[in-house]
Amino acid sequence: MPMPKDNFDPAVRESLIQNWREFMSNMEKSLDLVENKLGEAAEMQEICTSEWCQATEHVMDDLGNMLFSISEPRGAPEEDTRKLKALKHRLHDMYAKYKAVAGAAA
Repeated sequence: MPMPKDNFDPAVRESLIQNWREFMSNMEKSLDLVENKLGEAAEMQEICTSEWCQATEHVMDDLGNMLFSISEPRGAPEEDTRKLKALKHRLHDMYAKYKAVAGAAA
C-alpha cells in the first residue's frame, strides 16, 4: 500500500527544512556582504569603476537567480515563507541602491 506523500519520514522532512534554512542563512550573509560593498562605494566614488559595476551587477544577478528560483519546503512554518520574501525584497532594495551608486559614479 503506497504511503501518502505528506506522511514521509519526519526526520527526512526536518532535514530538508534545516538544510533550506542553512541555505537561506548563507544567502543572507551574501546579501550582507554585497550591501556593505555598496555602502563603501556610496561613500567613496572612486571605487565605482565600470569593472566594479559590472562585477557587482553580476553578483546581484546571481543572488537574484538563486533567491527567485527556490521556494520554501512543503510543511515549513510561515516564518520561512516570510524570510524568503524578506530576502527577495531586500535584494530589490539593493538593486535600487546599486543603480543610485552606479549612476552617481557615471
